[in-house]
Amino acid sequence: MSKLIVSLSPHIHGNDSIERNMYGVIIALLPALLVSFYYFGIGAAVVCLSGVVSCVFFEWAINRYILHNKNLSVLDGSAVITGLLLGFNLPSNIPLWIVVIGALVAIGVGKMTFGGLGCNPFNPALVGRCFLLVSFPAQMTSWPVVGQHGYYMDAVTEATPLSLMKEAVRTGDASILEKLPDSLSLLLGNNGAGFGGGSIGEVCALALLIGLAYMLWKKIITWHIPLSIMATIFVFSGILHILDSSYADPVTVLLAGGVMLGAIFMATDYVTSPMTHKGQIIYGISIGILTIVIRNWGSYPEGMSFAILIMNAFTPLINMYVKPKRFGEIRK
Repeated sequence: MSKLIVSLSPHIHGNDSIERNMYGVIIALLPALLVSFYYFGIGAAVVCLSGVVSCVFFEWAINRYILHNKNLSVLDGSAVITGLLLGFNLPSNIPLWIVVIGALVAIGVGKMTFGGLGCNPFNPALVGRCFLLVSFPAQMTSWPVVGQHGYYMDAVTEATPLSLMKEAVRTGDASILEKLPDSLSLLLGNNGAGFGGGSIGEVCALALLIGLAYMLWKKIITWHIPLSIMATIFVFSGILHILDSSYADPVTVLLAGGVMLGAIFMATDYVTSPMTHKGQIIYGISIGILTIVIRNWGSYPEGMSFAILIMNAFTPLINMYVKPKRFGEIRK
């Protein structure tokens, strides 16, 4: 009789690895990155590059000189993603020193303080972004008009479509919404004259959807979180629009601002999102509801970043109460 050997899990090995998934996300971000270069020019290049370099440097420095860890975690791609997503959440004319501070907070506070990759309860890039938004509100809400390729800090700025939508809700004047760009312009990123382009990475919804399609194809993520967020926002904003025409139509709400960027690339973070599909749907629906609530009745025109961070805090609770049956467990 042969001896039965029981080893620790996992018992089935796949081709997945941290590096494969991280660099897959980076590839998925490339369409939005290239489009941001096209619309914002040198400003987008400077901000995104400085975000990536700063995040990689701070992760290396903290590992080397504070944690005395010789493991080169900077090579797994997670710091690069944090730097890219931080840059994607910033205006293209923000000063470099603010980007560096955001990177330090994202890596030092949002990630390495909790033990590094896999231990952080909150999305590091959003920790950095929200810290900067609270600390430097003027610089973080200055939105350059697209098409100023050779300009960086001296670019002309304007209000975004989200600001106009917020004003319509505040005043109850539905005629304000007539000034909004059409849905095709929002999809492609060309908001037209009189509007700022928003954060670097949110300028073109189509490029972000291409990244979503790539990650679904490569099975880097599943559909549960992004689609539940988008569906919730569409339905909730649609109900509000039917009840009161001063609320923007659901297609405009989906395409304007950071809904696509947050739903596809930040809410789907492995570490800070629930593990089960049922939990992911609950998580996505909650983010969608919070986003619309903050957008319409909060102090800021955008609510996606805050909604994701709030639900990051609830992820352990969701995992606790929504988990699969144990193998062999008898249903009561």
